Amino acid sequence: MPTKDIHPVVTAVLENIKRRSQSSRDKYLKKVDQMLAMDTGVNGGCMSCGNIAHAFAASPDLDKTRQIDKARSNIAIVTAYNDMLSAHQPYQDYPKKIRDKARSLGATAQVASGVPAMCDGITQGQAGMEMSLFSRDVIAMSASVGLSHNVFDASVFLGICDKIVPGLAISAATFGHLPCVFIPSGPMKSGISNSEKNSVREQFALGKVGQETLLSTEMKSYHSAGTCTFYGTANTNQMIVELMGLQLPGSSFINPDNPLRDKMTNRAIERVIAMSRSGSKEFLPAKDIFAIPNFVNAIVGLLATGGSTNLLLHLVVMARAAGIQLAWDDFDQLSKAVPLLCRVYPNGEADINEFESAGGLRAVIGGLLDKGYLVEDVATVSGAGLQAYTDTASLDEDGELQWSHESMVIHDDKVIRPVDNAFQDNGGIQLMTGNLGRAIVKSSALKNPRAIFSAPAKVFTDQDQVKKAFQNGELDCDFICVVKFQGPKSNGMPELHGLTPILGAVQNKGFKVAILTDGRMSGASGKVPALIHACPEAADQGPINDICTGDVIEINLQDGQFNLVETVSNRSPLPESVQPLNLGRELFDVFRSNVSSAEQGATVLRFD
Repeated sequence: MPTKDIHPVVTAVLENIKRRSQSSRDKYLKKVDQMLAMDTGVNGGCMSCGNIAHAFAASPDLDKTRQIDKARSNIAIVTAYNDMLSAHQPYQDYPKKIRDKARSLGATAQVASGVPAMCDGITQGQAGMEMSLFSRDVIAMSASVGLSHNVFDASVFLGICDKIVPGLAISAATFGHLPCVFIPSGPMKSGISNSEKNSVREQFALGKVGQETLLSTEMKSYHSAGTCTFYGTANTNQMIVELMGLQLPGSSFINPDNPLRDKMTNRAIERVIAMSRSGSKEFLPAKDIFAIPNFVNAIVGLLATGGSTNLLLHLVVMARAAGIQLAWDDFDQLSKAVPLLCRVYPNGEADINEFESAGGLRAVIGGLLDKGYLVEDVATVSGAGLQAYTDTASLDEDGELQWSHESMVIHDDKVIRPVDNAFQDNGGIQLMTGNLGRAIVKSSALKNPRAIFSAPAKVFTDQDQVKKAFQNGELDCDFICVVKFQGPKSNGMPELHGLTPILGAVQNKGFKVAILTDGRMSGASGKVPALIHACPEAADQGPINDICTGDVIEINLQDGQFNLVETVSNRSPLPESVQPLNLGRELFDVFRSNVSSAEQGATVLRFD
């Protein structure tokens, strides 16, 4: 692992993770090497004639001939397509495109598995949101069911959104002997600005506009196929997998109807077929990309761009699937050194299309590489190191895909900054500790990321209670909004986006307000300081469970501390609200009973 010219903090984190992960990583690599030694798949000798006949019974005759030819590759397609999620609707035709391209190269491809895909925007504030985080583990298991058929030489993953990409990545790491590539479908084109959308939401919360105006605004914002345009978890996922080297350079933020999109997809199939030929110079099993330097690069990218806090859950589990032990302290240590280079909504005014036009991920990677914040010598699906991800993708005069190495020009310094002129000298996410446990705050979204303030707590056990208190005029004061029993053991750790417009409206009146919760706020964390993912959670008898309305909490963003500093007498902590189970939530009781803490990724998966 070369460390020359790498920033000393990055080097220290690399070594810490390597030392911490030695036993589990060795065990993982031994498992993968055993799979490689077995020469698994159709031609590895472990499949009977009956197994093979079943696998290819529905294939066209030409495909059948190729599928039993040891010199040719059979590619698994794992797809999260459905036509309800805007980001995934473009995937409808991808399997046919992939099969056709594979055939043109003398290979074959089959849809191995379809996995569920939830939209947090649809389930926001609804009962279904309590299954959202758990769906990541279901996706990982569903993808692995498909790959377990053991007739594939490589895999292609089609997924974009919040829990889908992490779930697919967990499966890809689990099947680390198979080369893989992730193929995005791109963001929708810009509608109304995210700031305008948020303003209307706050006006609706105040009763200044009606539901008709709000619905019209929302539909102008979310208006076509493609990923939502704010820098939430979906677009953070795309940044992460590209920076890890699981996607082709420059592929993340190309709109679905751009001709460049199909060319990128075709090139991805060319690459995964090239990588799948075991014993060739280009053979690249997924285990080589799911490596410690790639994960550290992902964390650096997350911090430098001010990405979604959900990745502090997901990256931990993705890494664990590859035998790598990440800790929140790694994120915090890096955040103290990695500068914030981007302002993309909700951390700024720009959307993801404006980010791409301003120079995009290639400009960010280029700046970070130049200053030693990223490890360049890593395995990627491009066939080169991370420097290739600073190149610009375009179509030449003949309409063919090309990458050109240009200077990493930043076209709008309100959106992207060079390292020497960063928006702030530390990363966008901070670990908070104190006598109330451990929590995460997205400091990049705050006007004053170094604020220190104290206020009495107002304690609630769900979002609806906060909404009613707001409507009753009970929140016009300085206070800390404590929403407990929102952790994974209680109700699956739902997003609490409904708090943002309410508390934003209180903040606009001049009051100091913050959030403390064992739930999630995700990539939509905004201008209100939000201490989230609090561990231990209330259902684990964490300190957050003992907070009573009137207790004084001090939040010190400068020192990364949050503490209970004054308590009221006659204490009577609120009990957990028991909500009726419906919409399938009752089926996930086994998850709530066995899930790990947020700091351990809030997962039911076990990798030992």
